[in-house]
Amino acid sequence: MSQTPLRDPRPAISPESNVSWHEGNVDRERRWARLGQRGATIWLTGLSGSGKSTIASAVEEQLIAVGRWAYRLDGDNLRHGVCSDLGFSRDDRSENARRVAELALLFADAGSVALVCLVSPYAADRAHARELHEQAGLDFVEVFVNTSLEECARRDVKGLYAKARGGALANLTGIGAPYEAPPAPDVELTERLDVEACATRVLAALQSVDA
Repeated sequence: MSQTPLRDPRPAISPESNVSWHEGNVDRERRWARLGQRGATIWLTGLSGSGKSTIASAVEEQLIAVGRWAYRLDGDNLRHGVCSDLGFSRDDRSENARRVAELALLFADAGSVALVCLVSPYAADRAHARELHEQAGLDFVEVFVNTSLEECARRDVKGLYAKARGGALANLTGIGAPYEAPPAPDVELTERLDVEACATRVLAALQSVDA
């Protein structure tokens, strides 16, 4: 991959902001060469309970086992800190996805494989995340964990579906809020696949963009 800056050093949109991008002494190619690996983002989207975090954890473990730096950016974990001020309205969900996309971008630029596990129900937000990476010359793999609403509700690993159907939880994606499924994801995983098979497919997709 040719050297591409993380951000174009364009003037700030507002002259009053006094903000500009500062390039360091180590460029991406040098950093990646020293690490012996390329950075990338794998973005897993799907309903709550679909298996995103479980699959990402398996992928992370396998990457670490072969000496590749990887880190899981789990939506619930990020809501403990980076996104703790956000709720679950449409605007807040979009802002949540925007922040996570920016974080993933930094991890990928640093040479890590960023494993994003985020419901990210809106197609426009996921498209924005991809566009950020493409503009920065970074690989982005969208993985649709296509587990049916019925199966997610059957698992109900967090008890969210029971709360939503009992009226105690509003705006749960798939019940009180929409989910816009990716029409053409890079990888699609279904509930018929076990975790090992899912991880294998994700790793194969990562290998194909690494080539």
